[in-house]
Amino acid sequence: MALPKRQHSRSRSRKKLTHNKIYAPMLVECKQCHKLKIAHMVCPFCGYYGGREVIKIELKEKSREQK
Repeated sequence: MALPKRQHSRSRSRKKLTHNKIYAPMLVECKQCHKLKIAHMVCPFCGYYGGREVIKIELKEKSREQK
């Protein structure tokens, strides 16, 4: 099996990692509650997606009122 004749420098070996970047998710404003949410996902604050209620979020509201 072939082996390199000399050791690669740190900068040369780290150049391979330059394209492995993690990007922040795209945030958009919810049309119902006007808070930021991840695009193409149900709003975690109001439970709406595409103008209709998908998830009922009542537990968080009740727990806030009791405290």
